[in-house]
Amino acid sequence: MARFETPPGQQMQADFTLVRRGRDRLLAFVATLGYSRSTFVRFMRREDFAAWHEGLLAAFEHFGGVPEQVLLDNAKTVVLERDVYGEGLHRWHPGMLDLTEAGGFQLRLCRPYRARTKGKVERFNGYLKGSFLVPLKASLKAGRLTLDLDTANREVLRWLEEVADRRVHATTGVEPYRRLPEDRAHLQPLPRGLDAERVLTERRPRTALPIESLQHPLSVYQSLLEVAA
Repeated sequence: MARFETPPGQQMQADFTLVRRGRDRLLAFVATLGYSRSTFVRFMRREDFAAWHEGLLAAFEHFGGVPEQVLLDNAKTVVLERDVYGEGLHRWHPGMLDLTEAGGFQLRLCRPYRARTKGKVERFNGYLKGSFLVPLKASLKAGRLTLDLDTANREVLRWLEEVADRRVHATTGVEPYRRLPEDRAHLQPLPRGLDAERVLTERRPRTALPIESLQHPLSVYQSLLEVAA
């Protein structure tokens, strides 16, 4: 089956994936640019509209601009009613409509029960868990620590830059960071309306992990994966 490809700057796919259940629930907001496959991740506790809003703003900040389209699944916190005004005419959360107007992008939905329509971000969800979360949890366990929100968000930014964006992508055959400048060149500028609500993607907790191996994520993640396998 032929894969659906988009030109630079056209589309970003966004999704939430569950990392941990229970009282200490943890989810990951994941956004992938369709052309370069460069990805942004923000760990959160919730999947409500405020979380979607924060995630999208943070992704735009991370990539340095706004794509023409954002492709989403049928999340009830974002899409209140599907096709309520006719086929393809949905009732969106009012805050999402405000965000699209401020950001100048279009919203697109996957067809019901066709999550693979946004397969670029879906495939990354599995990669995130296997290549980042499994090794990170193993390293934390070795230091008698548990995974918390601040640690996950600090370490994932480094992993995205040094590992995920530097892997040769299985579909494009190119490392995402090499294609990212083309994506960025076609992104719309961040509108002024988003500046006042800016999500601080550069926030770093001051406490660093007391584990030496995490200073070299590419090698440690790979070695831990080999041990786990």
